[in-house]
Amino acid sequence: MDHLTAVKTEIVDEDRKPVRLRGVNLGGWLMMEAYILYAPNRAEQLFKKHFVKKLGVRALQDFEKNFRDHFIREKDIENIGRLGFNCIRVPFNFRLIEKQPYRYDRRGLEYLDRLISWAKEYGIWIILDLHAAPGAQNHDWHSDSLGKAGLWQRPEFQERVYALWEFLADHYRDEDTIAGYDLLNEAVLADHQLLNRFYQRLMKRIRAIDKRHILFVEGNHWAQDIDCLEDFSDDNLALSIHFYHPLEFTFNLVPQQSYPLGNGPSRFDRQTIRHRLRPYAQKAKRTKRPLYVGEFGVNAREGKYGEDHYLHDLLVGFEEFGFHWTYWTYKAVKNGILPDGIYSYLDNPAWVNRAGPLTGWETYANLWPQERQAIVKSWETDAFRPNPSVLTALQNALRYSATPRRGGVSQQYSLAE
Repeated sequence: MDHLTAVKTEIVDEDRKPVRLRGVNLGGWLMMEAYILYAPNRAEQLFKKHFVKKLGVRALQDFEKNFRDHFIREKDIENIGRLGFNCIRVPFNFRLIEKQPYRYDRRGLEYLDRLISWAKEYGIWIILDLHAAPGAQNHDWHSDSLGKAGLWQRPEFQERVYALWEFLADHYRDEDTIAGYDLLNEAVLADHQLLNRFYQRLMKRIRAIDKRHILFVEGNHWAQDIDCLEDFSDDNLALSIHFYHPLEFTFNLVPQQSYPLGNGPSRFDRQTIRHRLRPYAQKAKRTKRPLYVGEFGVNAREGKYGEDHYLHDLLVGFEEFGFHWTYWTYKAVKNGILPDGIYSYLDNPAWVNRAGPLTGWETYANLWPQERQAIVKSWETDAFRPNPSVLTALQNALRYSATPRRGGVSQQYSLAE
């Protein structure tokens, strides 16, 4: 794999040739977001706490190992490369590695090491994403929060983030398969100055150990506001945003809405998307930084409501402005709300139980042993089906002068409207 570097507004390889990162997120794997397995959206730590009360610590350890070993396997990374993607963003919970403050578990690190070895085999770059930080960087369940953004309230939590990234930077500083570090997912806080001070200190700590890897810096308010970010002095840095506009459509919060949405001034269409993206492009140009869309996605309803056209227009916008991107997410149990994976699990066995009241992994403790065995098998991607409206839009986007993948079989495409 070629080592990647951010040089002004481009990401380049060792020959200083521009590389456009296009890929997917492995959502739900190393940061267990409940909806991805059709469970109620609450913090991972709450699920595990209740699991231990019912079945014990050893049962939870077995559950976690079975899930991680089956949800993402080497054949998934091979498949991602075969589809033409050259990048994987890997959301992880700090608890994967930090078992006690400043004490790190090498067993958690082994999952990242294994993934990196697979990615190297198939010519795919990795972006490590701290998706849940000590204390939680926002108040939502998907940061493993209990309702507060405690990271910003206690300097001790911030210090633990610095130390965790120091540990990871020391371990991976010579690993070229890693494109870079996504320092913090979707911070939400009122004090922009505190966010900038946090990033400045974190960059300084990482750069004392690792000067080679790109630092991906997300803006405030769920990675939507990058204007609040200072023009940091680090040369090897990319700005990162998330784009899910409009939520009522992409999350299917208002059912049966079709894209384009609305009429007149309230219309949301390709021009609206370009209008929303342009300020991000201007910020990137002004600060001479690459712009990376770490997350975007849509609840796919078989393309019946224009989801494929939405993704097409969005991806055309990314290409027009030269943005890098990773789609959210690779796979998920089919849900009525929130973004779908490229692959969806459609069946309704006892462990999914869409009728409720217990659904998804919440059902595990109440199932017979043979039913639990079936759960493990159903986590494998072979049991999932592709979402054509999503996959086709993404693969069409790869036709925009796709960059060959280093270390694997590259696939070239040509644009088809």
